[in-house]
Amino acid sequence: MDVLSVLAWTLTIVCVVLALTGLVPVVANFVVFLMIPFHAFINHYRDAKPYLPRVAIVVPAWNEGAVIGASIDRLLRLDYPRDALRIVVVDDASTDATPDVVREWQARYPDNVMLLRREKGGEGKAHTLNHGIREILKDDWMEALLIMDADVIYLPDSLRRMTRHLADPAVGAVSAYIREGSADRNYLTKFIGVEYVLSQPASRRAQNVLGAQACLAGGAQLHSRDNLVAIGGQIDTSSLAEDTITTFETQLHGRRVVFEPHAEVLAEEPRAIEGLWKQRLRWARGNATVTERYRKVWFRRSENHHLGGVMFGLEWFSLWLLPVIMVASSVGLVGLLFLHSEFATTVFRVLWISAALAYLFVLILGSLTDPHTSRRALGHIVLFPGIANMLVMLTALFPPVTLVWLPGLFGVTLSEQALFVITLCTYVWIPLSMVVAWLARKAERTRAGRWLAPTLVYLAGYGSLLCAITFDSYVKELAHAEATWDKTEKVGRVALD
Repeated sequence: MDVLSVLAWTLTIVCVVLALTGLVPVVANFVVFLMIPFHAFINHYRDAKPYLPRVAIVVPAWNEGAVIGASIDRLLRLDYPRDALRIVVVDDASTDATPDVVREWQARYPDNVMLLRREKGGEGKAHTLNHGIREILKDDWMEALLIMDADVIYLPDSLRRMTRHLADPAVGAVSAYIREGSADRNYLTKFIGVEYVLSQPASRRAQNVLGAQACLAGGAQLHSRDNLVAIGGQIDTSSLAEDTITTFETQLHGRRVVFEPHAEVLAEEPRAIEGLWKQRLRWARGNATVTERYRKVWFRRSENHHLGGVMFGLEWFSLWLLPVIMVASSVGLVGLLFLHSEFATTVFRVLWISAALAYLFVLILGSLTDPHTSRRALGHIVLFPGIANMLVMLTALFPPVTLVWLPGLFGVTLSEQALFVITLCTYVWIPLSMVVAWLARKAERTRAGRWLAPTLVYLAGYGSLLCAITFDSYVKELAHAEATWDKTEKVGRVALD
């Protein structure tokens, strides 16, 4: 075999490997969702029991005057003993009427409501929380601490459902199901609602089975006093992922973190791409910090925790590195195409048929975990991967239909050159979809943004939008750009269904 032949085979093997990396997130997601039915047998409920500890609810608030009063009222109406509740609102130097509203409620309920005010604000949620936690820990009254956001709505039985897990001293923290709860939903909040169904009652159930939770919901996390003290008596302030770091530290200190899918909390989520971009960029950059900080934990078994499990690690990295995997897979496919390798079409079909079948499985099983939300967003469940991605899936599943039959309806016969161009465009679409999603963000700022931005998102897919944001986080991290806390604007759109 001559040198050129060896080089060609070497490049072919490299391209096949790159292309097949696209199977990693597909397989990881599929296997994780296979775990969900086991939650009926592998769960914490056998160790839980009715338990009503004294709970201090710390509420970080900045310019929440429009919602904070109603939030306090709803908390006081929880199905929980009033004398076992204290609501501590930590005002982060608000410039609106937030402190005045809280003082009014404090005067009405002096035993249940407390205002703490920071004169210097804008340092981030973790600093605000720690200001409250320090005051709460000064006496022995608090037995459990609930961290929440000022605008969320806890369903009446949510706290009671969470505290029952703390009856087991092995549990350090409990997280609830954050559900998108805007009264007037638009296309983006519907997509977010679908995302939350797939990522919380679905995949976090699977994490319960695996014995390792990735993240306590920032607006719904309950800690035992012992756990809070064990992790240092404060929330991490060195990154933008304080909730994830708290989750990891709890488990590294030998206590369990439990997701309670039946404790529902309604939250208002961004209605515009720009707001979503800022929120998720903060999350993604925080996850980069977590990945680096716990580099000695990944894929290393431990008797104290399950964070080093293979499946948990694959789930984490397949999501965090998804944009890289998308680009690598496309590079491999394009390389095979230009090498005229017979593997190109085979690998492409293996990738996309696997993705289509796995997505169908995830879609059906995930939707069953929250039928209420799924019914209301059925169209956005179907369109979640994007119109273009659905066409690519159809091409992989039924190439004669899309490449022969459909053109034939219009009296068109595709030439060999045209088929090559279509194939090339299909192979590069995966990373290109992230560009289209980025353009949707830009389009939103134009006069035509009202219709053009949603159109581009429907075309590229909501998942591609999230991948574009994660890719932006890579750029920001490599450039060592300043990591700032951009608060998501809330105007009180949350309402009970």
